[in-house]
Amino acid sequence: MDIFRKKSIDSIHRGIESKNLKRTLGAVDLVLLGIGCVIGTGIFVLTGIAAARYAGPGITISFIIAGIACIFTALAYAELAAAVPASGTVYAYSYVSLGEIFAWLAGWSLILEYSVGASAVAAGWSGYLTELMRSAGLTLPEALSKIPADGGLINLPAALVVLLIMGLLVVGTKESATLNKILVFVKLAVIFLFIILAAPAVNTINWEPLLPFGLLGVAQGASIIFFAYTGFDVAATAAEECRNPNRDLPIGIIGSLVICTILYIVVAAIMTGVVSYTALDTPAPVTYALNAIGQGLGSAIVGVGAIAGITTVLLVLMFGQSRLLFSMSRDGLIPERICKVHHKFGTPHLITLIVGLSVALVAGFMPMGDMAELANVCILFVFILAAIGVLVLRIRSPDLKRPFRCPALPIISAAAIFSCSYLIFSLSSGTWYKFVIWCLAGLLIYFGYSCHKSHLNKKRAPIPP
Repeated sequence: MDIFRKKSIDSIHRGIESKNLKRTLGAVDLVLLGIGCVIGTGIFVLTGIAAARYAGPGITISFIIAGIACIFTALAYAELAAAVPASGTVYAYSYVSLGEIFAWLAGWSLILEYSVGASAVAAGWSGYLTELMRSAGLTLPEALSKIPADGGLINLPAALVVLLIMGLLVVGTKESATLNKILVFVKLAVIFLFIILAAPAVNTINWEPLLPFGLLGVAQGASIIFFAYTGFDVAATAAEECRNPNRDLPIGIIGSLVICTILYIVVAAIMTGVVSYTALDTPAPVTYALNAIGQGLGSAIVGVGAIAGITTVLLVLMFGQSRLLFSMSRDGLIPERICKVHHKFGTPHLITLIVGLSVALVAGFMPMGDMAELANVCILFVFILAAIGVLVLRIRSPDLKRPFRCPALPIISAAAIFSCSYLIFSLSSGTWYKFVIWCLAGLLIYFGYSCHKSHLNKKRAPIPP
């Protein structure tokens, strides 16, 4: 049994052609898809938490560090995505470059990252909605707005929004992308409104001391907020639904990352300049900052925009996970009958339903705790695999058609591996233990089922759904 067996580029293209996913997305769709995921929980929730607990006003430096690490990885991603335009991102790339066992570990890690991330985002969405309703004089019973661990029965708003997004994703990718466009423009508008209203109230005294937790705190802050940068990864999952993936993917991935990094730095600097970083440990730091300077109406408007922004993050994360599982089932690593594409909607509806119901259960009943750290270690791990994979593929297949070539690849790849590894080791040991346990469980499934059912092991074509 060869656990390092690799898929050929030709087999990936044949698999894509056999499934007939609708190609409806262009470069602008992908840029907005990336922004839809990146600009959301990070800017509306994690910025305040990371500033209060880890980095202080130095959170802007944390964003720069995380952004630089992402840029290195994004350049590798862009080359891989254009050369291997398949759903599953690092999972598919690892299958081609590093072998099946690494592809499985990448996919298994992404399953956890997407699931935990989407559940946490849904909980954040619920928090903003609850606060907005409370400011309007409406209060949900605690039994319906808190998880059992916090004294309630269910976080009902979190579960319901997941089910709503699930239904939308079943109906169709184009419809989902259209809603994403609308919500992205809404949240960008309220972010600029926040900048306009809050910038004149910045007091530089609030930036002192700049590094209250030292350089280690800045590094920890970068590790915590890294989860907020995963949108360009999700944009790559739409490879099979792009009209022109060779051109559109690099534009979508790098374009969304650059735009989002600039916005993060500006908002973080203004937020920590308006109020003390010690006061930002709140589920709604953006609206808190506006209320602190007497902008009540602006706070309400921004709160509505935050709900829209977090909605797009949830949509994109659930989209990404369903497409990842679609790709894994097509290869036989998970039961392939759930790979079925709906005859009318042209979407993998069974997988989407499974993802939606699972995320709704976790969001409605489970505490998130340090799940953001767990999501971060997963995504950093797969980013390291991507950086290694692009270098291996360049050496092993030098003649492969690459519409986008990463400049100075050995240097960029090494920088991506180093920066992601640095951020991983800045996370807590408890997070590492949980990640190791998850990986060991994944290896048990792989050796017990997946490696035997793999189409590369059977040496036959996939069974049509």
